[in-house]
Amino acid sequence: MTTWTVPGLPDAGRCLVMGVVNVTPDSFSDGGQWFDPDVAIRHGLDLVEQGADLVDVGGESTRPGAARVSLAEELRRVEPVIRALAQEGVTVSVDTMRAEVAEAAVRAGARLVNDVSGGLADPAMPRVVAASGVAYVVMHWRGHSHDMDNRAIYSDVVGEVSEELRKRVDSVLAEGVSEEQIIVDPGLGFAKKSEHNWSLLAGIGELGRLGYPIIIGASRKRFLGRLLADPEGTPRPFSGSDDATLAVTALAAHAGAWCVRVHHVRPNADAVRVAAAWHGREEVR
Repeated sequence: MTTWTVPGLPDAGRCLVMGVVNVTPDSFSDGGQWFDPDVAIRHGLDLVEQGADLVDVGGESTRPGAARVSLAEELRRVEPVIRALAQEGVTVSVDTMRAEVAEAAVRAGARLVNDVSGGLADPAMPRVVAASGVAYVVMHWRGHSHDMDNRAIYSDVVGEVSEELRKRVDSVLAEGVSEEQIIVDPGLGFAKKSEHNWSLLAGIGELGRLGYPIIIGASRKRFLGRLLADPEGTPRPFSGSDDATLAVTALAAHAGAWCVRVHHVRPNADAVRVAAAWHGREEVR
């Protein structure tokens, strides 16, 4: 199994854990909980204490149906949080689709740009990333939140997502981004139905043939709640799917994922260590 390293980011010899800090009032699982900048900063530091290798700071909800916020508002939300966490030595990622936000975040200390649109939402993004030299997550994306569910049509989801990701990677490479900067994300939940998400998780090995580190973001997503629905068919609440997220983390790490993006860090940090020990990469006392 390949052990991936990305220049400028932690190298733990195992699958990394990215903790989520949503500085938003309307994110799908914890909207409003970390909206105050001081609270968001404390939460980011707490995630590191729990074992997060990276902290992903986002100021715009990408839940299905979410409306976009203004550039000024997104900057107001994320910039002070990123700067404070970076000053504390935290490896910070910015979750944004806007090149101007990415540029400001890198100036504030972010070392990774996590772009759920893979450069499609803002054509300037690849050039900004190329100039910055920071790592770049290219996610599979077929459209904004308000209509992405209508685009969840596939005949071979693993093959089609792999091919569409390959084309996006080729496009950002042509804009000057280097291969060493690139991380790919299959985009679980983004223009994907539940069955598509499960197929993509089972297909991590095939996605790995793209030749880039893979990040998996399954935490608290709708397909987990639907799997765990009660006998009447009511999906499990978002926060009630943390144990299922843990199972996905262990399996994804075992299958070769470079990183998992999660809300509840401590048990997932334990899970990636278990997967590393399984492969003989974690010191066993």
